[in-house]
Amino acid sequence: MDYLPIFLAIRGESCLLVGGSRAAEPKARLLLRAGARIVVVAPSLTPGLSELVGAAGVTWHRRTFRPGDLDGMKLVIVAAQDDALANSVATAARKRGIPVNAVDRRSLCSFILPSILDRSPLVAAISTGGTAPILARILRARLETIIPAQFGRLARFLGDVRPAVLRRIPDSAPRRRFFENVVDGPIGEQVLAGREDDARRDIESALDDQESADDTGEVYLVGAGPGDPDLLTFRALRLMQKADVVVYDRLVSNAVLDLARRDAERIYAGKQPGYHAIPQHEINDLLASLALAGKRVLRLKGGDPFIFGRGGEEIETLAALGIPFQVVPGITAASGCAAYAGIPLTHRDHAQSCIFVTGRRRIEEDTLDWDSLVRPNQTVVIYMGLAGLEIICGGLLRHGLAPETPAALIEQGTTAAQVVHTGTVGTLASSISGKGVRAPTLVIVGEVVRLRDKLDWYRPRRSPQSAFVSRTAGAGPEASRQR
Repeated sequence: MDYLPIFLAIRGESCLLVGGSRAAEPKARLLLRAGARIVVVAPSLTPGLSELVGAAGVTWHRRTFRPGDLDGMKLVIVAAQDDALANSVATAARKRGIPVNAVDRRSLCSFILPSILDRSPLVAAISTGGTAPILARILRARLETIIPAQFGRLARFLGDVRPAVLRRIPDSAPRRRFFENVVDGPIGEQVLAGREDDARRDIESALDDQESADDTGEVYLVGAGPGDPDLLTFRALRLMQKADVVVYDRLVSNAVLDLARRDAERIYAGKQPGYHAIPQHEINDLLASLALAGKRVLRLKGGDPFIFGRGGEEIETLAALGIPFQVVPGITAASGCAAYAGIPLTHRDHAQSCIFVTGRRRIEEDTLDWDSLVRPNQTVVIYMGLAGLEIICGGLLRHGLAPETPAALIEQGTTAAQVVHTGTVGTLASSISGKGVRAPTLVIVGEVVRLRDKLDWYRPRRSPQSAFVSRTAGAGPEASRQR
């Protein structure tokens, strides 16, 4: 994030606008809408600016800029065409610690003006950091079509009832849930329809019901997908914004984790060979204890929680205690990573079936049903197979799979750091040795791998850093909690 998004209170404050060009007109109107007192310094003005002069809160000094013009100013906007003048004003403002924006001169700006969606008191600001203003305007236009104008009315209503809700529901977590139910439920609809008297009556009833309600929370078991945040479901995104606590795994990508509610408590519960931040039975108990304390808990798991994710074990504990829960499927690594690698898991000419197996760190001769893995016209997908790859490939060969059978290992699939290593069952393990392959990985074995060269479509930007959550193995659970 190159800029910190903030909303600055300038009502009644003096703001300096240097320059009388056409670019100054929208800036002046924006400042007036925010209630500022504007001082314009320019030898001449456009007709549009001239119309504003004389209006309440606008003063014009018909001359060039002087350093003393900065005295008492809350912020400065430079809309002058003269590069030297713009540089001079921006430099002087920075020395005084006054925020300055120079139109179309990003290097001189200490702040930038976003594209604004105004549903006052609800205001949304969209920015591309000055790199692509047209994109910000297009996004604002799209938001204009999906955010009703009446949302400003709803925002004012919530502000009016907020003091009463604060008195009746002092704890932040249940209060947040109450407001969400108001906005998403019939009370919010009444306000949007202009029936505010009905809404005020019903909110009193809702507050009475809230005081007698069961304070048990809920757990959302959500599949985070293989890494690309665009692969999340709409339902997953909605629940990620509702949770009070996020309990997340190592196989949740940083980009996905960033979409969780910003002020939610975060607890890392990742596992890697030889180190578990929190053992599984403690995770089960943790989810239950948080929910019993009235929290809405987001259990965020890479891929799909019911495919090698131990999600079933976690909700068994919740079900036994009568704790409400929801399960949101995710795109599992097999389908997501295979698709981004250009490897179809089934194909009429190459594979009519597909089998998923998990590769544990230590795989012995009797831990897998080898005979079922070496059948013809079949694709084998191996989760978590990096550490035991040599043993897995050896087992497949010993049980009759041809050494030249194509095989691929997909590293950090669907992310900007994705790398696909291809070879055969006989060569794959040795070919990745020393290449610093980083988990999570997925192994695909079968004739469908031959299609990669033809179907390869995804062009990742190879990143020097992992796209996934990483923690020091010795950190322990005490270091895993974040605010």
